[in-house]
Amino acid sequence: MEFATAVHLCACGCGNKVITPFSPTDWQMSFDGESVSLKPSIGNWSFRCRSHYWLRSGRIVWAGDMSEEAVNAVRNRDLRAKVLHQAARAKGENVGQSEWVEPQVEPKAAKWLGWLKSRLGL
Repeated sequence: MEFATAVHLCACGCGNKVITPFSPTDWQMSFDGESVSLKPSIGNWSFRCRSHYWLRSGRIVWAGDMSEEAVNAVRNRDLRAKVLHQAARAKGENVGQSEWVEPQVEPKAAKWLGWLKSRLGL
């Protein structure tokens, strides 16, 4: 808490350190007295593993992969949120935590099933 940051090893086991800074436009951590949760999800898009997961109540919940286009859209949205947040702070406006909307992630199985249905004409 002193540094407003959490650090953990990537959940996939690749050994990379994952750094999640706490701020209204980055991650928020909650502690229920027993376990920790982070939101939003953690997408390690710059790692070779490209792992994507949530940390909920001390457990890893795996998420599907995202296309490079979707990753870039999320990065751009995050950048806009930071700029707007900083501008509001500079004006002295009362700014709280931003309302995070988790991007929709289509699991690999659903993508495969959709591809199969399109090939079969269903």
